[in-house]
Amino acid sequence: MTQNIPDTMQAIAYGANGTPDSLHVTTVPTPRPGAGEVLVRVMAAGINRPDIMQRKGLYPPPPGASPLLGLEVAGEVVAVGEGVPAGSFPAPGARVCALTNGGGYAQYCVVPAGQCLPWPTGFDAVHAASLPETFFTVWSNLFMTAGLKPGESVLVHGGTSGIGTTAIQLVREMGGTVYATAGTADKCTLCTALGAKAAINYRTEDFPQRIKELTEGVGVNVILDMIGGNYLDGNLRALATAGRLVIIALQGGARADGVNLARIMTRRLVVTGTTLRPRERAYKAEIARQLEERVWPLLGSRAIRPLIHATFPLARVADAHTLMENGTHMGKIMLDLQQPLTNTTAR
Repeated sequence: MTQNIPDTMQAIAYGANGTPDSLHVTTVPTPRPGAGEVLVRVMAAGINRPDIMQRKGLYPPPPGASPLLGLEVAGEVVAVGEGVPAGSFPAPGARVCALTNGGGYAQYCVVPAGQCLPWPTGFDAVHAASLPETFFTVWSNLFMTAGLKPGESVLVHGGTSGIGTTAIQLVREMGGTVYATAGTADKCTLCTALGAKAAINYRTEDFPQRIKELTEGVGVNVILDMIGGNYLDGNLRALATAGRLVIIALQGGARADGVNLARIMTRRLVVTGTTLRPRERAYKAEIARQLEERVWPLLGSRAIRPLIHATFPLARVADAHTLMENGTHMGKIMLDLQQPLTNTTAR
């Protein structure tokens, strides 16, 4: 069913050179929901590292996904496709936040119904839109893939990123001990304020050695790593016996030379990696179900809160991308589509 939906909409496109300056507002056909999908009128959208990589041509969308940028949104459901039960969530009129498969930098976005969640109690559009990408990623990797249990310890790299601030709070609330790395004293202070037992300045300290000191030589049970590259050897040194390393991004590169692989064998370590975007709908829907049951009550009670570093109107998306690439932010960078779009320069 559809009603009052325009044939075209405004969205963000980007040029072949892949620079922030190539981002621009354009007019494209408004999508329509297919089987099992809903159409969301987007009120806010999040900026994430995969958006930067896609813009640069390093992370193409999976088959069937929207070619537009944007992996998380919040807004109002305005239409549903076949197979979405009438009267069930998410129904037309419902306010949802959703993990998209692409297309979030636009006035309307199609989303699989199972990837939608209600806005937590008291949240506005910007705060609701800041949740899906980081909470789906952290929950699926730490609690589903790594099987983190209460009483275990975790090292989170990039502790003041959207992923990092989410991971610190979730581990804290789920009964774990969390350590974090960050690149400045201010960022380390934020990590401990959020619940990290200690924060390690990776620019001035050797993180594997510091973890050994903090854990009295034992190491941590789980590491959530978005760096890759030359962090692999250090990660293996920082893990406890039977520890688990989960690699979720490769900001430091995809190759690691000079790594002592014997550590994996002699200490029974598990090294794995995941990418969420290409995963099947059923898996993402199961993450959403677990989040609504285990995490959404904590958001509603303010035990956990998203950190918003900056919010931009859609027309200034290039500035938002530049800020993310500078690496100075602490928390999420957001787009507010409720602000008027008065020009076609995405600065």
